[in-house]
Amino acid sequence: THEFFVDMTCEGCSGAVTRVLKKLDVKFDIDLPNKKVFVESDKDTDVLLETLKKTGKTVTYIGPK
Repeated sequence: THEFFVDMTCEGCSGAVTRVLKKLDVKFDIDLPNKKVFVESDKDTDVLLETLKKTGKTVTYIGPK
């Protein structure tokens, strides 16, 4: 499981994250109050990072959880 910081401020932001991650077919969990996204995937972290950046939000890879 990979932990990312995504600068989400509202449900619309988390909706954008949901949309891009669903295309990758990965399991994920969004923690909107703490602006965290947890992705369970065997995919490369760079792939996950680039996908999350498609939301237009600031994204930082925190590390494995």
